[in-house]
Amino acid sequence: MSNKMKAALKNAAGTFDVQEVDRVKIPADDWVLARITVSGICGTDLRHWKKHDPDLECRIMGHELAAEVVEIGPAVKNVNPGDRVVVETVLGDGICDWCRVQQYNLCPNLYKVRMETVSRSFAEYITGPASRFHLLPDHVSDEEATLLDTFSVSLHAQQLSGLHINDKVAVIGAGPIGLAQLQLAKASGADVIIFDVVPSSLALAKALGADRTVNVETEDALSCVMEFSLGRGTDITFECAGGPSMPHTLPQAVSLTRIGGKVVIVGGFEAGMTNIEMDWQHLQMAEIKLIPSASYAFWDIYSEMEICLDLLAKGKINARKMITHSFPLDKINEAFQTAQNKKDTGAVFVALTMA
Repeated sequence: MSNKMKAALKNAAGTFDVQEVDRVKIPADDWVLARITVSGICGTDLRHWKKHDPDLECRIMGHELAAEVVEIGPAVKNVNPGDRVVVETVLGDGICDWCRVQQYNLCPNLYKVRMETVSRSFAEYITGPASRFHLLPDHVSDEEATLLDTFSVSLHAQQLSGLHINDKVAVIGAGPIGLAQLQLAKASGADVIIFDVVPSSLALAKALGADRTVNVETEDALSCVMEFSLGRGTDITFECAGGPSMPHTLPQAVSLTRIGGKVVIVGGFEAGMTNIEMDWQHLQMAEIKLIPSASYAFWDIYSEMEICLDLLAKGKINARKMITHSFPLDKINEAFQTAQNKKDTGAVFVALTMA
């Protein structure tokens, strides 16, 4: 095996340079080295596209992936060389109070640790603790498995929401997270209305089981929700758009939610302060709960990624329909441009293949 590997490094302009770098090596007895087969472009990655970010310059990004195990440390028991795996890329420091109780998504050192280890999927190889490598059934493809990170984020949000059967649910944003949120809510017996501005994404949402789709550029969101929810508003609204749209979509989520309902913040904020005008009196008087959701980890005794893998293997969620484009790693900049211009390209989930 070569001591070098191909990787896409973030440059000062915010695009990528594909070049040879030193191959990662196993640093501990209970770690695994794997060859990445497929990686995905996440909305978080897109928010850094063509933006100068000194913290990411010359770094390897990416955190949605499937891989093949090539080497294991002497203490590893759960996987073997040649195994196909999905790699969980949420990794804390392992010593803080939150990691101790399997809430490693809340680890104060989460991003520092994961960015140096498992969150480096725009490359040929990756290494991480064996506990983050999950075996794939033969009938689950690498491309489908790459979406398990997305579904795990949405599952964690749903767990926090306390969603019940027959709830009226709104999802703002029909990107990968929103479409995963839709499917999990439907699998749990909810009625779901979903909002976006991209017709192709809304068409896909309908194909994946949405009870009602709304293009907010041509329809009034509030009147559609009131018709959908017998005039009450939704029991739970998931904000899945995030990023620069948050100052608009978060107040919108509150406005769509019934008295005593819940708004779950799934979409990510930009770094730093975000000023959001809100009808705080209405929020308080209606006792609408704002519930932030951060990535995923364990729920009770169960790994949330393993739950999603089980749902995928049983056919209860559909990842295949969400994969709209695929590019080789050498064309990563074209892939990012395609993912960003989704109104023109119809992109939802864009995969990068390493073969």
